[in-house]
Amino acid sequence: MAMRTTTLQDRQMIHILAHMGHTDPDIAQRLGWKVPTVRKWRRREQREGQAGLVSKMGRPATGALSTFPPMVVETLRTLRQAHPGWGPLTLRVELALDPPLAHLELPHRSSIARWLNQEELTRPYERHQELPPPTPASAQAPHEEWELDARGYEKVPGVGVVNLINLNDRFSRVKLLSYPCWLGERRASRHPTTADYQLVIRLAASEWGLPDRLYVDRDSVFYDNSSKSPFPTQLHLWLLTLGVELVVGPPNRPTERSITERSHQTWEQQVLQGQGFAGWEALYDTLRRRRDFLNEQFPCSTLGGVPPLVAHPEARRPRHLYRPEWEAELMDLARVYTYLGQGQWFRQASNVGAVSLGSQIYVLGRDWAKKEVQITFDPADRHLAFYAPDGKLGKQLLIKGISATELMGELGPLVHLPCFQLALPFTWDEWRVIQLCETLGDTT
Repeated sequence: MAMRTTTLQDRQMIHILAHMGHTDPDIAQRLGWKVPTVRKWRRREQREGQAGLVSKMGRPATGALSTFPPMVVETLRTLRQAHPGWGPLTLRVELALDPPLAHLELPHRSSIARWLNQEELTRPYERHQELPPPTPASAQAPHEEWELDARGYEKVPGVGVVNLINLNDRFSRVKLLSYPCWLGERRASRHPTTADYQLVIRLAASEWGLPDRLYVDRDSVFYDNSSKSPFPTQLHLWLLTLGVELVVGPPNRPTERSITERSHQTWEQQVLQGQGFAGWEALYDTLRRRRDFLNEQFPCSTLGGVPPLVAHPEARRPRHLYRPEWEAELMDLARVYTYLGQGQWFRQASNVGAVSLGSQIYVLGRDWAKKEVQITFDPADRHLAFYAPDGKLGKQLLIKGISATELMGELGPLVHLPCFQLALPFTWDEWRVIQLCETLGDTT
């Protein structure tokens, strides 16, 4: 038998008869309802007036989260106001990690989303079209393939202009590092330098080990965009000596690094949006602590809603061990020689017969002035061979800039120093050296 429910007319008659002085049993007999039902609506009208006669079946009229303890709602409001970039899922995880709420019922992500909309606390979204899906990753284990990219510079209150360099593992989705490269007023470019990227890779490799491959974009640090026959950059050659293959993506194809492209937005929302910091070190510390949260607590949609390090605990184990103090021993220049032996380059000689290759100048003589020169490399004797337009071998010169110390950059002079001293105040470059030396076991 279907359960009878009172209509608004029934409840209004209860109200009228009660005000006329009829008792609850009398009203129940007149209207055909049980005494508890009459008592319920009479008392509700006494407390709430005419509004109390509206049925409360379904979602409470007071809105989303009205059935949850006020402490939960107030904590949620405080978190959202302090971190406007955090979405419903982040807020749900943060609530679960709050000790005072440990024994309270917590709302679902969808309920939090409705509450944010009700309170007009939603993030503004622009209509967009998803990029085409990337090709399936070839990695079969953590740390086979990493993605590296700089987010782009922005001004952070209390810190100044920074450019986040983000590094991610393609297989496990682990966020390896987000490093705030500080771009002071004296820096000529708003883009990170080779030394900046080397520091980021060294910091990450000291914790996670070296990868097999590193996916990057066509920034000039990674790829010589100035020539139709590009020579490997210093960063490319340095990675080769360490056994890391550099994979440069095609132009205008951000989907080749889709994981890191998405992580740019994640770091903006999780750390930067609406926030200020006491200084650069405070920002870096926040990024490191938030990285642990994203890897260990925050559900990853591409991993079935499981945090990366929960889904892939094996990612904690390095694939190729690395320490900065071991770098000189890990480097193998033979890998560079073999790689260069597979290439050839074409350059136009200057008015004095000089050509530039890999940021190095080679003087061939005035007889070569303004001529097109073909260049190859012989791995056996480590010489560059320069050919005239008619195909005849003209000169052989020892290649420049290919040594462990030169390719190591800032770390080269430091690995054998027991201590170092820099004058105050420190420049950004000196701060970078300090951080690099802090990873060295025997340097102070």
